[in-house]
Formats: sequence, C-alpha cells, structure tokens
Amino acid sequence: MALDELKSALPDYAKDLKLNLGSVIGNSELPAQQLWGTVLACAIAARSPKVLRELEPEAKANLSPEAYTAAKAAAAVMAMNNVFYRTRHLLSDPEYGTLRAGLRMNVIGNPGVEKVDFELWSLAVSAVNGCGQCLDSHEQVLRKAGVDRETIQEAFKIASVIQAVGVTLDAEAVLAE
Repeated sequence: MALDELKSALPDYAKDLKLNLGSVIGNSELPAQQLWGTVLACAIAARSPKVLRELEPEAKANLSPEAYTAAKAAAAVMAMNNVFYRTRHLLSDPEYGTLRAGLRMNVIGNPGVEKVDFELWSLAVSAVNGCGQCLDSHEQVLRKAGVDRETIQEAFKIASVIQAVGVTLDAEAVLAE
C-alpha cells in the first residue's frame, strides 16, 4: 500500500508525520471521493514527485474518472488562482482589487463532480499554497452549502500532512545525494 511505503520512507525524526499520515488518510471520516480527491489534489500541489507517485495510484483506484480529472483540475486552477489572488491581496495598492482578473476559471463553475467536493479540494490546495483570500472564499462557499467545520478542517489537515511529508522526503533525497 502506498501509504505504508510513504510512512516507511520517512526518517525517524519525522515520526509524528508517519502517525499523522496514517491518521488523516487511513482513519479519515470523509467519504471516499472527498478523501481521495483531496489527497490527489494536495499531492499535486505539494510538488513532491515521491508523494505524487505513491499516492496517485490509490487515488485513481478510489475515484471515478470524472472525480480523478476534477481533482487534478482543482490543483491546476488553484495553482494559478492562489498566486494571482495572494499577490493581489498582498500588494499594498488596493486598486489591484478593482481590476478585472481576465483569467479563465471555467472549471470552477462546471467541475464535472459535486460542487462541494471540488470546493473542498480547492480549499485544501489553497492551504498548501497559502492563499488566505482563496481559503476564505472556498470556506464560505462550503459553509453556505452546509459543510461543517470538522469536514473543512479534515481537508486542510490532509493538506498540511501531505505537504510536510513531501518537504521531508524531498529534503532527505537531496541530503542523500
């Protein structure tokens, strides 16, 4: 199982990550589509080849073809949006906030899966990429759709652990060279 492979690859000093990885994925209460879409989108966002290689096959096996594509689309569109909206928010000139974005984001309106699932994946990717404005926006959509805080937190817990595992394994790979 990919999860066991990732856990065994982690060094002893990252024992907390081993335990958390097993917990946030192995013991998640999210429905399978929400869980594995979140895992796949975050594995892509984490930019760690090892994490993506290990988690993608299991995500693919647990997702419909439409959900698999939508999770990848969430990672793609949020990679763009997180940079754009984070930058606009961080600039001290508020006039940038009044300018038309002019970027295509059609997949957000028609992701090919339940809107709530896509929003959850977008929120998780935004957590990895650190865009506060996107986090707020997706959290508000999810809350208006009736998603509870525990479910939303579950998504960003997954994001945080996958990101940390990726950073740790990539650092260890560089140090081993």
